[in-house]
Amino acid sequence: MTAAEPSAAEAGFIPAEAQRPLNTGREEGGGSRRNPGFPRARNAGRLNAPRPALVEPGFDGRPRAVDRETVALVREEWRVVDRWWTEEPVDRRYFEVVLESGRNVCVYRDEEAACWFAQNA
Repeated sequence: MTAAEPSAAEAGFIPAEAQRPLNTGREEGGGSRRNPGFPRARNAGRLNAPRPALVEPGFDGRPRAVDRETVALVREEWRVVDRWWTEEPVDRRYFEVVLESGRNVCVYRDEEAACWFAQNA
């Protein structure tokens, strides 16, 4: 250390032995090192993630009921075929429907897995 450089104490550094342990909030089940006062977010999953649905299709493949609730209107229908060149291709037939309760739901049939999924519209 030269005369021009300040000592560790003068520079404001605190020895590791003198530092308080950082309260991570883990004892209370929340917080992180950056935000110790805030509760840790729970694993909420992806927003609007697809979930398996019970769909009763009509003779044309369009949904007549979703989770035992009658479909009042099919607003839109489209098909997605993608990644056909990979080992995990995507082949889905989507429907945006309005149920009798007035709730909008987007359902799709995964042709590869041969099952139905729902998402909030």
